[in-house]
Amino acid sequence: MMEAVTLAQVAREAGVSPSTVSRILNGTANVTPEKRARVESVITRLNYRPNPQAQALAGGRSLTIGVITPTLNSTFYGEALAGIEAALNDTPYHPIVISGQWRTEREQEALDLLLARRVDAVIMMGGILDDQILTHVARRVPLIAVGRDVRGLDHSCIVLDNTKAMQQVARHLLDLGHRQFAYISGAERQQDAMERRVAFLDYLGAHGVTVPPELIQVGRYTEEGGLEAAEAILNAGVPFTALVCANDQMALGARLALYRRGVNVPGDVSLTGFDDVFTSSLMTPPLTTVRQAIYDIGVTAAREALNLLDGQPVARQVFEPELVVRESTAPPAQGVRP
Repeated sequence: MMEAVTLAQVAREAGVSPSTVSRILNGTANVTPEKRARVESVITRLNYRPNPQAQALAGGRSLTIGVITPTLNSTFYGEALAGIEAALNDTPYHPIVISGQWRTEREQEALDLLLARRVDAVIMMGGILDDQILTHVARRVPLIAVGRDVRGLDHSCIVLDNTKAMQQVARHLLDLGHRQFAYISGAERQQDAMERRVAFLDYLGAHGVTVPPELIQVGRYTEEGGLEAAEAILNAGVPFTALVCANDQMALGARLALYRRGVNVPGDVSLTGFDDVFTSSLMTPPLTTVRQAIYDIGVTAAREALNLLDGQPVARQVFEPELVVRESTAPPAQGVRP
């Protein structure tokens, strides 16, 4: 196999310095037309192909985009990361992915590490770092925020309409005849978790329905958290006919808690989730949930990061939710009673 022609070989053949060849390639050389033509002729004759990595390094770029995700052990974030990777496949850029582990100090450490490695841009998937920290970082590198609105960075945020989504869930259950609800929320520090919780409870309140405080639990967006939260709700001894979870992973954990107590879904209790991860349609019974275009959100995040790197304008992106009704919801029967 023939060895690749180097920039130094082109310079030697053309009788110029390597820096002159480099400047001619990137369009910044101030040389005579004759010298430019001679260098371009040698480039064509030797079939020289510039190394994009070397060019990027020479221009101060690392060709990497840092991605901070709350966890790697998540079907939701896994699908979003797949979208990011796919969007970068045909570009010189590669993602560097670090988990913040749902902890502020770990997110800060991850951010510091990515900046120390001189990533060209950062994609923040959710997270709990303060807005002012992210706006400060955005002054150093392009930053895209996913799943949250960051004050001062509205143009580079990608969000879902959580209010509309939870109104769809509440309306569906109210239309079925439910009036006794339990709710499992994400962590209070997460913007999307709070948006979903407030939207759901406000919609019920507007229709004359309140949820007892002991039937509102936090599940940390994990299967284990959903299991623990559902057990606490069951132990409260307060009747309910519908259990609403702020994501599908918690709904899966809650389903196990209900099964262990002999509670039938949906015969005794209707169960809903949020996200429509690929396993939700495979639950027993298949889960009623809110579909958001997880993969497409990842693709959009990567493309917007590339647009920022190219100096192109970006705008706040709002994805629309879609309620997917499956067999886990039905009109209320007896429900769970003390």
